[in-house]
Amino acid sequence: MPLLKLETNVGITEEKRNALLAQLSRVVAEALGKPEQYVMVSVSNAAMVMSGKVGPAVFGDLRSIGGLGKEANKKIAQKLTKALQEGLGVSPERVYLNFADVAAEDWGWDGGTFA
Repeated sequence: MPLLKLETNVGITEEKRNALLAQLSRVVAEALGKPEQYVMVSVSNAAMVMSGKVGPAVFGDLRSIGGLGKEANKKIAQKLTKALQEGLGVSPERVYLNFADVAAEDWGWDGGTFA
């Protein structure tokens, strides 16, 4: 049920992308205290400009049923930003993250919802 959807303008090989996806999946599961079997992570390439400049950047959208909030989001942001810096070489000030807590009845899976 947690979904981390990333967009970046950084080119990445398939091998490196797969390693990053696996690492981010673990980070999300651990940070939210959710079973990794429910975590989904995606990375897609996008044209980006940030602060009026073209350069390596990432936008991330993390959605979850519970586990998010003021203090949790700060910790998750630190962990995700560090992983993105190590995996993609993107400076922390070039990473934007959005957090969204989704109601269980608003999240579909396996022909139903989590509510």
